[in-house]
Amino acid sequence: MKCPYCADPNTQVVDTRENEEGDTVRRRRRCLACDKRFTTYERVELQLPLVVKKNGSRVEYDRDKIMASMALALRKRPVTTESVDAAIDRIEERLVTLGEREIASDRIGELVMRELKKLDKIAYIRFASVYRNFEDLDEFSDAIREVKKPRVKRPRPA
Repeated sequence: MKCPYCADPNTQVVDTRENEEGDTVRRRRRCLACDKRFTTYERVELQLPLVVKKNGSRVEYDRDKIMASMALALRKRPVTTESVDAAIDRIEERLVTLGEREIASDRIGELVMRELKKLDKIAYIRFASVYRNFEDLDEFSDAIREVKKPRVKRPRPA
């Protein structure tokens, strides 16, 4: 593994950990030349379907695109990178288990929204407003009602 700082090929693994699901290995590495540390992730490469965009064109699935759109929705929200990685892993697992060679981009968008709803309600609203192209306040209100938990009325003390 080349060092991302100095490009020296001599690095040493300092620490190795599996995630909770056991499908990703995180390795902390140290460059023997410049002594900087960096992290690498090892995961199984899955055969993911081609993504059919709204205009009918087909592109290869790109994990980084999902990561970028989720990161934008989660900007300044208290959600860990590990939680986002796990959410994307679940999306990819779902795509693989569907067993389809192609999948519509809006279906992937729905999977992203489902995961964001679990991670952070504000991020879900942010993503939904762009993804569903909200045009008025009523659409925002509907989305907020969708994620809002009903309040439990507590009895008042006598």
